[in-house]
Amino acid sequence: MLENDSEVIDDGKIINDMINQGIGFTPSEIFKNLVKNYRFAEKLYGKTFLRKITGMGIEQLKRNIRFPEFKKELKKKIEEKHKELKKKKLLNQNDNPTEEGYNLATLILYTQELDNLSAKGIGEKILKKKSSHGDEIGTKHYKRDDIYKNISVHKSINLAIRRGHKELMAQDLIVNDKVSKGKINIIYAIDASGSMKGKKIEMAKKSGIALAFKAISNKDKVGIVVFSSEIIKKVPPTNDFGYLLNEIGRIKSKSETNLLIAIKESTSLFPDNKSTKHLMLLTDAMPTTGDDPQKEALEAVSAAYNHGITISLIGIKLDKKGIEFAKKVVEIGKGKLYKVEDVKELDSIVLQDYYDLD
Repeated sequence: MLENDSEVIDDGKIINDMINQGIGFTPSEIFKNLVKNYRFAEKLYGKTFLRKITGMGIEQLKRNIRFPEFKKELKKKIEEKHKELKKKKLLNQNDNPTEEGYNLATLILYTQELDNLSAKGIGEKILKKKSSHGDEIGTKHYKRDDIYKNISVHKSINLAIRRGHKELMAQDLIVNDKVSKGKINIIYAIDASGSMKGKKIEMAKKSGIALAFKAISNKDKVGIVVFSSEIIKKVPPTNDFGYLLNEIGRIKSKSETNLLIAIKESTSLFPDNKSTKHLMLLTDAMPTTGDDPQKEALEAVSAAYNHGITISLIGIKLDKKGIEFAKKVVEIGKGKLYKVEDVKELDSIVLQDYYDLD
């Protein structure tokens, strides 16, 4: 359906921009801002949103916004698009997305990200970590710490015969080498503070979708924690992709950055077992809440590591102080630091951190 219906896709993109920019679709307010201060309006609403609701190019808007006849046409187009979305039940009476609106926006996010992964050639990658459970990928000679049930009797006997041994000896034993089927629990913690509004939060969500899709396909589990000055949303590691997709699609930004509660909450969500536990922290700023935000956050990182949880930090355009703090986080959490300048590469980086859990 989506491949053949550009109008549906555009509607989904409008709703996504509303969510990611933290805005409603009130025609009179949008028109007033455009006419009063176009530069401010472009920053507030984003270029994509303005193009989709007006059917006009950005340069066309900039060039003609001062002309009375153009203003009249502009107002008409915005009102028509608003009525159209209302009729399709994508907007509620408060001009915010309805449940149908959120569902469409999430579907668009999902299809866009899968297309993007395919275009980038980011395919499946076998985890290198060996496990006593999993799929056979080869053989090796038996060592004292190998599990008996992984011994291949047939291959061991054949080797003994080739060596001329009349009975099976220890040096003849062959073990099936196995690759892990999963046993990884990941929590993707997304900074949804005000500075993440717009393209940053959009790409953070798409990266979460990519991670969930790939990890769950590998029989691993993914959870999410969305935080600003407080915990906005939390989902323990799960293999329910549909549920994760639905929750990720509804993420929007607000307020300040509190890494402390994000790390503590994430730590509490991991299962109490011997699986690999890894926390990915995505942020564009240093912690800003608490009596001593940096010290408290680092103490939480240390506590998490003592619970068997490694922590990587993905920093979007961090300043010098932010990078120094991030280095301390990954040093204590035994993870990796990724410095992101172009958010378009975010999904590749998130997947790389997942693939490197070996």
